[in-house]
Amino acid sequence: MSAQEFEEAVGDALDDVPAELLALMDNVAFFVEDEPPAEDPHLLGIYEGIPLTERDPIWHAGSLPDRITIFRGPTLRMCHTRDEVLDEVAVTVVHEIAHHFGINDARLHALGWG
Repeated sequence: MSAQEFEEAVGDALDDVPAELLALMDNVAFFVEDEPPAEDPHLLGIYEGIPLTERDPIWHAGSLPDRITIFRGPTLRMCHTRDEVLDEVAVTVVHEIAHHFGINDARLHALGWG
């Protein structure tokens, strides 16, 4: 899958997130990168920021946007078909959005979004 096709898959996964949920997100930017940091080569996505559940009233003062990054390389290496890639991208996007809302990995795994 080309880089452009992968970016489109991430965009499609975002389009599938209910609009009501996206409207609740605050100050988040989405990115696609080829590879994760060297110390975690199997990482499919990452949320970097302050979850909504941890923000205080003055949080916005000078804050950069939170970042959600989806990594192409490890996703393509773990998936064998285009459909598997599309499914994994959708799960990863939801997983990282959930972190923005303060849902931790243990809860996501319990809900089947691990």
